[in-house]
Amino acid sequence: MFTKSNPAAATSQDQLIWKMLFDRQTALLHRRAVPAFWEGLTRLGFRRESIPDIRELSATVEAETGWQLAPVGRPFEPAAFFALLAERKFPIVTRIRSMQAFDFSPEPDLFHDLFGHVPMLLDEGLANFLHELGQAYVAQPAGSPAREQLWALYFFTAEFGMVQYDGKPHLYGAGLLSSAGEIHHCVNELTPRPAFDLATVLRTPVTGARYQNQYFMLPAWDQLTECVAELAGMLALG
Repeated sequence: MFTKSNPAAATSQDQLIWKMLFDRQTALLHRRAVPAFWEGLTRLGFRRESIPDIRELSATVEAETGWQLAPVGRPFEPAAFFALLAERKFPIVTRIRSMQAFDFSPEPDLFHDLFGHVPMLLDEGLANFLHELGQAYVAQPAGSPAREQLWALYFFTAEFGMVQYDGKPHLYGAGLLSSAGEIHHCVNELTPRPAFDLATVLRTPVTGARYQNQYFMLPAWDQLTECVAELAGMLALG
């Protein structure tokens, strides 16, 4: 599998998986993804034909936003993850999923991170939200319940968040943007999509390695920024 930051190291199978995923997701996300995702995808010059070079992409992202991309071999614990966010660095897993995990990867991979997260980093509101989450997390002592709450907030926004846009539900979480199976589950009318409420989100258990039980819907994009101030007040009281 592809394990380097240079796309020349990718095998033909890796490139094929990228191309097939790119084609499937862009088709599924038509009229479903937030405009910021499409704007980021275009500004970064993502192409179906080849996996982006992470070093070159990082330089572009840094010039645009001040963020850097940090290649990692595999996903790691939340403490290390949030420490990078606090430094305006986003970890990129450098291996791509297998064909067996084509529709749903149980943990982040190259496609999830590059296609799902990186275009959204160009949205200033979301990028600032991630930075402030990282800072809040590292400020809490190890083992603090607040760290679990911050992980839940990240999970149900940056990974599996939805927002009302022009009166319709739109996707912005990377776990939705990068997974065909998750999209189909999310848009199923039987799947709960309650309105986003910070207190509820913070106490909702995170469920990994399977489709989510529910997806929280922001009534407006501005609420993502506003909830950080609300969260700071709750942590101060806690």
